[in-house]
Amino acid sequence: MTLRIVATGGTFDKHYNELNGTLGFADSHLPAAIARARLTVPVELEQLPLLDSLDMQDADRARVLASCQAATESAIVIVHGTDTMPETAAVLGPAALAKTIVLTGAMIPYEIDNSDAFFNLGFACGVAQALPPGVYVAMNGTVFDWNNVQKNRAAGVFQTK
Repeated sequence: MTLRIVATGGTFDKHYNELNGTLGFADSHLPAAIARARLTVPVELEQLPLLDSLDMQDADRARVLASCQAATESAIVIVHGTDTMPETAAVLGPAALAKTIVLTGAMIPYEIDNSDAFFNLGFACGVAQALPPGVYVAMNGTVFDWNNVQKNRAAGVFQTK
């Protein structure tokens, strides 16, 4: 089995600019995270344009869907921004692709201390290989069905609707 990981951006891939104190995008952290994780399953990394999920449009979600449709792998992890992850899952779920697709992300960027990014990536990679075909959101040790998940912004966690 080969695992496909699709990078779309989000907090996971944001870099801290120490000159102006802002977060933005440069290169994806995923190549380093994949190497650090020492995954023994072959991984195919695909990088789509890195976006904050609040900036994602219908065309961006269609690009994610097209990537999943074109993938030869049956297990796919999508690293996505948390703010609109359920919206992208709602595009992928009804497509019924007969693949296991797991969306994950981070509340704190990968390169920042105490980030949840590395754990979430590893957790998503594991469950993508174990769950039956379908679309899921995997965050902070919990797996949600694509049509029964929401981000609780006040608590900074994902929960069922």
